[in-house]
Amino acid sequence: MRREPAYRLQGVGDPLLLAGGLLLAGLGIAMIWSAGQVDLPSLVTGAWRRQLAWLALSLIAFVLVTRVPMRWLEWATPWIYAFSIVLLVAVLVVGGGPNTRSWLRFGGFSLQPAELAKLATILLLARMLGSRKEPQRGLFELWRPVLAVAVPFLLVMAQPDLGSALIFVVILVSALFWGGTPLFTIFMLVSPAVSLILGFSATVWGVWFVVLVVALYWRRPFMAEAVVVALSNLAAGALAVPLWNRLAPYQQRRLLVFLDPDVDPRGAGWHLIQSKVAIGSGGVSGQGFGQGPQKRLAFLPEQHTDFIFSVVGEELGLIGALVFLALLAWFLHRVLRVAAETEGYGSLVAFCFFAVWFAHLVINVGMTVGLMPVTGLPLPFISYGGSFLLTTFVGVALVCRAAFET
Repeated sequence: MRREPAYRLQGVGDPLLLAGGLLLAGLGIAMIWSAGQVDLPSLVTGAWRRQLAWLALSLIAFVLVTRVPMRWLEWATPWIYAFSIVLLVAVLVVGGGPNTRSWLRFGGFSLQPAELAKLATILLLARMLGSRKEPQRGLFELWRPVLAVAVPFLLVMAQPDLGSALIFVVILVSALFWGGTPLFTIFMLVSPAVSLILGFSATVWGVWFVVLVVALYWRRPFMAEAVVVALSNLAAGALAVPLWNRLAPYQQRRLLVFLDPDVDPRGAGWHLIQSKVAIGSGGVSGQGFGQGPQKRLAFLPEQHTDFIFSVVGEELGLIGALVFLALLAWFLHRVLRVAAETEGYGSLVAFCFFAVWFAHLVINVGMTVGLMPVTGLPLPFISYGGSFLLTTFVGVALVCRAAFET
């Protein structure tokens, strides 16, 4: 029996969800201000003002989106998706950015189309899967959602932006899981990606392939599915090294320093080394808000974006970091609760946003302490980034709308 939502408010849905988002965004602006308190002023110094302006725009977007019925949004989803694909193609032609072509610039305004594409892909998968009376169980039945994700995934990889591309995989897996697709079917679908990762070691990949064959024999899917999965894993294992050679040099260095930061201590490894030093120096209670020495001396790169959590750890210590993580965990719990209390399109939208924000949280915090490769994914609400903040609040608005229509 479905449980009724505990909190609903006319035009908002879940007011605590909105309050949590505003609180986290406010704390994020405070940390961005602190990140700009450096001995040699730079563009980071005024970043908090730009983030504040983006927050104002995000709240306007929130109000507008919460006024749109979910059935209207479901109808418009294919057009939103098509528009996002057009922007992804455009950014490959006229886009710019450090090391990538990820940004469309209009005078002083910049937009990252990959963020809109994530949102549009969530909506399209929710429409595809939420309207089905029975979940898709066979591997070959998944061609439509796989194609819907493959198009933006490949376009984002072409920028190249590996971190954002990985989020599209998260969106696909989470949508299929919440849509009722059997776990073994999802396992078969993602198994080539595992082979691609493990293909750098013949021994490790060989063990994985034996495990895969045993699993296929045990579960006995359709013969055609088993053959396709086995051949796909063989191909992925063989392509691992060639695809590695096609990665941009900076992407290769980021992955290598995850294993050993001393491989490039003054280049890609610098980020991770300085991040660990900053967090470690914070101790239990921190160096004090605005007083982090690693940050003030500009030793910590990207301290207002990718490594904002390092500033939190350095200045607020273990206690402050745990408070931030607890607030984010509480917010994600509210989103998951909405997904559990709604049905169909709205439920899938809410759960996919939960999965995306959770993945951002785990990867961003993990990379600051050396548990994840440096992939350039921001921390939800906290990191500087206008496009990401805007689409995040649009996501909050969609979750709140889903809660309101329950």
